[in-house]
Amino acid sequence: MSRTANIDRQTAETQIKLTLNLDGTGQSKIQTGVGFFDHMLTLLARHGLLDLEIDCNGDLEVDQHHTVEDVGICLGLAIAEALGDKKGITRYGGKTLPMEETLITSAVDLSGRAWFVYKVEFPTEKIGEFDSQLVEDFWQAVSANAKINLHLVLHHGRNSHHISEGIFKTTARALREAVSIDPRETSVPSTKGTL
Repeated sequence: MSRTANIDRQTAETQIKLTLNLDGTGQSKIQTGVGFFDHMLTLLARHGLLDLEIDCNGDLEVDQHHTVEDVGICLGLAIAEALGDKKGITRYGGKTLPMEETLITSAVDLSGRAWFVYKVEFPTEKIGEFDSQLVEDFWQAVSANAKINLHLVLHHGRNSHHISEGIFKTTARALREAVSIDPRETSVPSTKGTL
């Protein structure tokens, strides 16, 4: 069973081609035009063991918002498509991981219902040239379009780069767990029979 997806999304603000393999080895080829965001997506692929290719041409002359949010939309759509009927998946994933002085919890439920909780405050508005509030916008878009529950909690941290990196690494590990196939699960992991 191939758990892959190809998304091609073209709007007046962004043109995005994205490919995803949930059963990859962490390989990535990322080009969004936003250096820090490319770094975060590369971390996501590596720690989630996702094979991920993203080519985005966005209206960066306006700002980075459309690029970041629209990539989140495409990644969410790709996750939903690649999961298919969700038969045999673990469904839940949760990790609490350190990133130097920062500690982050990410909890995921591939429930088919979107819900996003974000308990994170960045100490700075910018991470280099990157607007730190776009981290929330990205993950909200992923959650809404993948139709998953995602809870992100910052326990402590003082460095905005570390906080963002911690969010992406921790969520990668939580997703890796949730999408994994449970050899004992012969159906969809829900009493409803569908997710």
